[in-house]
Amino acid sequence: MVASMLVGFAGTGSSATSLPGNHARSEPAAVRTLSTGWTVPWGLSWLPDGSALIGERDSAKLFRLTRDGEKTFIGTVPEATARGSLTVDANDGVLGIAVSPCWEEDHYIYVMHTAEEGNRIARMTYDGSTLGDYTVLLDGIQKDVWHNGGRLKFGPDGYLYATTGDAQNRVLAQDKDSLNGKILRMTADGKPAPGNPFDSYVYSYGHRNPQGLAWDPQGRLWESEVGENTHDELNLIEPGNNYGWPACEGSCTNDGMTNPKAVWPTSQASPSGIVYADGDLYMAAMRGKRLWRIPVDGAEAGTPVAHYQGQYGRLRTVEKVPGRNTLWVLTTNTDFNGRQPAGSDQVLEVELTGGDSR
Repeated sequence: MVASMLVGFAGTGSSATSLPGNHARSEPAAVRTLSTGWTVPWGLSWLPDGSALIGERDSAKLFRLTRDGEKTFIGTVPEATARGSLTVDANDGVLGIAVSPCWEEDHYIYVMHTAEEGNRIARMTYDGSTLGDYTVLLDGIQKDVWHNGGRLKFGPDGYLYATTGDAQNRVLAQDKDSLNGKILRMTADGKPAPGNPFDSYVYSYGHRNPQGLAWDPQGRLWESEVGENTHDELNLIEPGNNYGWPACEGSCTNDGMTNPKAVWPTSQASPSGIVYADGDLYMAAMRGKRLWRIPVDGAEAGTPVAHYQGQYGRLRTVEKVPGRNTLWVLTTNTDFNGRQPAGSDQVLEVELTGGDSR
């Protein structure tokens, strides 16, 4: 069993530390509002020109946002449904977005979204101005008002990874024949990826509501996960491993179950997106209303530090801007828990200083 770290009351800043080889870690510094007028933005993925595709969960609308903050509507995801609004306590709709690593050749983008029969992963083409050729790649992922997972990213191996929640049916997380409560791994055409541990889509299991995926430079996969009442988790994902839900929330001593690398009281996190930058994982916190910076050294996580606590409200997604030492952070203050008027969400740009942009 790997010992986990329970985060108590971490500070709001720290002195810079070093990575192996005396590379300096960066520090989050100045924050500016890059774009306003959003309503529950959720997924973000980069296009080769440095602009980003961003989707709104409830409206199913996709937008292109440039680094200058120019926002362009490009289309709506077909067949997407959502119950979420300012008056409905729900977390379904258009969730993760992933631009094909071969976009210059195939012009594919991938989305995970809720439909009438459940959650699904679909592919569309984007010619630089409009969406088309909607194709369902994987369906049959059970849905519920909550616990739909939804993060979608291509890994360094070229395969597509997706997080799925237990759809509030906790027994599904331990059922390796179910697509729920899992991290899935598939080809760009929607087939189970070669080398998956169970000859299926399932890459890891025993997850409650996994929300974030990020790879470090050594190719290790890290995942953030929303707990129930006690502990949220940061996990290091290994293929075929069982991460314990529902028998374990946080660390436990059950045989065959993998403990998290760090845990938080749910009041301090309710994590969503994560990203790696300069030796640290950055984790967006919804209920915790802060950006967590977690140093990582190999396969171990150090002491997390909270930044911007309470300053920008609920944080949903964080991604590093390619080629720049900055992060983009999406707020989620217009959902049911945020209770802010439609159009109140923002895209924030966070400057990282003192690092080497590793």
